[in-house]
Amino acid sequence: MKLAMMINYVGDFPASAQQVAELEKVGLDMVWVAEAYSFDAFSQIGYLAAVTKTVQIGTGIVNVYSRTPALMAMSAAGCDYVSGGRFVLGLGASGAQVIEGFHGMPYDKPMQRTREYIEVCREVWKREKPLEFHGKTVDVPLPAGQGLGLGKPLKLINHPVRKEIPIWWASVKDKSVESTGEIADGWMPIFVWPEKMMSVWGDALNRGLAKRSPALGALDIQAGGMLAIDDSLVGDDQQKVLDFARPSTALYVGGMGARGKNFYNDICKAYGFEQEAVEIQDLYLDGKKDEAAKMVPHEWLLNSHLVGSRGFVKDRLAAYKEAGVTVLQVNPIGPNALQQVELLRSLIDEL
Repeated sequence: MKLAMMINYVGDFPASAQQVAELEKVGLDMVWVAEAYSFDAFSQIGYLAAVTKTVQIGTGIVNVYSRTPALMAMSAAGCDYVSGGRFVLGLGASGAQVIEGFHGMPYDKPMQRTREYIEVCREVWKREKPLEFHGKTVDVPLPAGQGLGLGKPLKLINHPVRKEIPIWWASVKDKSVESTGEIADGWMPIFVWPEKMMSVWGDALNRGLAKRSPALGALDIQAGGMLAIDDSLVGDDQQKVLDFARPSTALYVGGMGARGKNFYNDICKAYGFEQEAVEIQDLYLDGKKDEAAKMVPHEWLLNSHLVGSRGFVKDRLAAYKEAGVTVLQVNPIGPNALQQVELLRSLIDEL
């Protein structure tokens, strides 16, 4: 398994970038830059490309509404250029609250839109012919009768470093997961409990994989969570570290969307925590965020993070490997991220 980590949209970015440069020396393979509705991800990737040498650098994630598909392809090709072919384009649909509330775009056809963005990006990078694409959500050039009528198909001026930049899809709903298995290079699910991953997404994923072109190769799958390896992390000490994940998990399960329109709440239910999912959402939407966080099931946290003794973490690594995870994304907790990543790499190599 490869090792990856996320640079969040809060904190000291130059310090985080320097940390990535050090971590790649001890086994970090990939780094993802979050965007949400904070600073854009692409400019930060350019910075990371300048201070690193080997680590792959990806968007984790950018949405398919706030940029045109051609601009998405241009930005990806630019990042691949300045990084010497180390870029990964992580795409997702985000949610209606962000897309409609912040970007002022209708949140329509997210699965179809993502598929079409992937197709357009790949066409732009190939440069086999001027871009012309007429889909359900993307229509390029602008059709007759719209605008000034002066649009014409164009090719990307520069030749990309790679004609096939990897595209990862952060999908969680059935049709999107199916499409991910069919056409994406990698899949970025969230809140993965490896032993239950296929019971939640397996049917949809396998339908997509059955339609997958052999030319794409195997689908990479990423999962993981907080990382803290120490033989003292048992019982209450282990629980104290796991509790760090409660507020963010409650935010997603309880606050990312209205009732009946929350993908992450559905995941919680699919894991068998139907009552907890309802209670977390009710509490969160009522403004009782701390109480909502306390309702996040301990069993879910325990099995979706790498927090515990060496033996415990090694067992969890085996579970991820058995589930088909090829990239382990971790968030080192504590003052010595280098030591934690180096130790994790040694445990993976022992599998």
